[in-house]
Amino acid sequence: MNKAYDYLIVGAGLFGSVFAHEARKAGKRCLVIDKRNHTGGNIYCEQVEGIAVHRYGAHIFHTDNREVWDYATSLVEFNRFTNSPLANFEGRLYNLPFNMNTFYQLWGVRTPAEAQAKIAEQRAKYAHITEPANLEEQALTLCGDDIYRILIKGYTEKQWGRAATELPAFIIRRVPFRFTFDNNYFNDRFQGIPCGGYNALTDALLNGIEVRTGCDYLADRAQLDALADRILFTGCIDAFYDFRHGHLDYRSLRFEHKVMECPDFQGNAVVNYTERSVPYTRVIEHKHFDFGTQPHTVVTYEHPDDFEPGKEPYYPVNDQRNAEVYGRYRDMAAGEQRVLFGGRLAGYTYADMDDTIAAALALARRELHPSDAAK
Repeated sequence: MNKAYDYLIVGAGLFGSVFAHEARKAGKRCLVIDKRNHTGGNIYCEQVEGIAVHRYGAHIFHTDNREVWDYATSLVEFNRFTNSPLANFEGRLYNLPFNMNTFYQLWGVRTPAEAQAKIAEQRAKYAHITEPANLEEQALTLCGDDIYRILIKGYTEKQWGRAATELPAFIIRRVPFRFTFDNNYFNDRFQGIPCGGYNALTDALLNGIEVRTGCDYLADRAQLDALADRILFTGCIDAFYDFRHGHLDYRSLRFEHKVMECPDFQGNAVVNYTERSVPYTRVIEHKHFDFGTQPHTVVTYEHPDDFEPGKEPYYPVNDQRNAEVYGRYRDMAAGEQRVLFGGRLAGYTYADMDDTIAAALALARRELHPSDAAK
């Protein structure tokens, strides 16, 4: 008996939308569902005071992958936004990423040689630590006191909800230093944001495809499964398997959005607050993503939060226990004949948007054009 659809795609975020777009081009009948009341997943933008507000935190598209850039820009027009965040520590501002502007602000040094000498001097105090036991020791051996104390420690402790001495060293594998006066956060060749926000990208991907929002797959799995031959699941993999091997741990976020009765609140899209005593990690001013000139502005205070049922899972906790638990779910998923898995939640990973698109395109090739994918 023929099903109503070739593919049921669970999750209308970026991964599911790209796969659906490719499946439709291949002549497949798709139904995309999402338990939220909108499409786009975490890149969804809400219009407030004529400003595209990134409801789930700042998203800046950047990539070195020419195929992915051409794919995205063939669907929508991108602006020239360049991510150049600032850090606020005790009222003083520092440029990010760590570059010559940062080193001048910290120490007054003016040349790369002076900056390198200062970093080497600060690192030398911790040369005796040959095997860092935690994040704090790792960071101190990489960058010394000032950068760690002012720009890393408090922000990281807020983000993970634990003292740096209780966090594993591998969270900071390296500290990238840039010995030029360049505030562009990313090194990628291509960067920008869809003009007017990310909804235009999602709408283009899902154009002509049936979408049902407010539809909870896990609450009505049997009936929904019966609609399609194949299923792509992009939600939490532990929830798919009814937490058979236990829950996977995440960190969550809480967003406080405010309309400000002024044309410009902070003069920059993103300002990080690196003091431990400040409860939020960053303040986002959305109009700067699209060079807005509106008379009002909208800012978002981003608060790290413990994850629990009912909250959004954002950052996987990559420790040994979670790696082992995820491994068990991954092995179960590999044995599925009818269900495909994709996206950051199904893969228990943090993924940039370009990597998400690339992974969705790769899955689409394997699934929809197996002979081409094998070449």
